[in-house]
Amino acid sequence: MSSPPLRRVLLTGGARSGKSTLAERLVGSGPATYVATAPTSVDDDEWRQRVATHRARRPDTWETVESDDLPRHIAAAGPHRPVLVDCLTLWLTARMDHHGVWTDPGAETAVRRDLDDLVDAVARCPGGLVLVTNEVGSGIVPTDPGTRLFRDLLGMTNSAVADVCDDVYLVVAGRRLTLERA
Repeated sequence: MSSPPLRRVLLTGGARSGKSTLAERLVGSGPATYVATAPTSVDDDEWRQRVATHRARRPDTWETVESDDLPRHIAAAGPHRPVLVDCLTLWLTARMDHHGVWTDPGAETAVRRDLDDLVDAVARCPGGLVLVTNEVGSGIVPTDPGTRLFRDLLGMTNSAVADVCDDVYLVVAGRRLTLERA
């Protein structure tokens, strides 16, 4: 008996909640593409160790792509070669960096176009897609405009991607909760 095809799934939650581990489990050990959006050339030993730990967990059958060009890689997703994206939070950071939003708030328009392209790619994806993101807006209001903008854009990203996914789960303390449409 074959398993049902993988759908478009969004996993959200706090830091170290178990999102990545669940995403890896959902994709399974067969052929897959893992799109890592984290920067790897940072001068931070602890960060490099985190990246190495993630890499070591991946099966040999997975291809790893380090990129923030998510629409192109999502287009390759399918039930026989799923794509796992980890994570949208770091993707958004990279796009904000790319467009210089931190010093030019007017560049937010370009980031929103990137978000539209991402949502369109997810909506057109036939399945076999697992996306990981973080919930950062559940705490205090940040004191600086750049961090508030990041929090707001990530909230918009998560909502827009969730709207075009088949399944959305909140992961808390290693437990998965199904989120229904509002």
